[in-house]
Amino acid sequence: MSKKLLSLAMAMAFTVSMASVSMAGKVKCEVTAVDGHTVTMDCGKKAGKLHVGDKVSVKAKKAAAVEGC
Repeated sequence: MSKKLLSLAMAMAFTVSMASVSMAGKVKCEVTAVDGHTVTMDCGKKAGKLHVGDKVSVKAKKAAAVEGC
């Protein structure tokens, strides 16, 4: 029975550690300037959630296709 409890405890520890790693905050920002390879964004009040060195993912809006005859 102690092996089952140990296995359960290890599985729970693994699950909790992976859940905390996978959580990421979402912050909506607006691009205010682009200078070469540097992008400046305004994130408003939620900028405090970001820290120097954080890895971020950015999605750009896709331009709608304009078709003509």
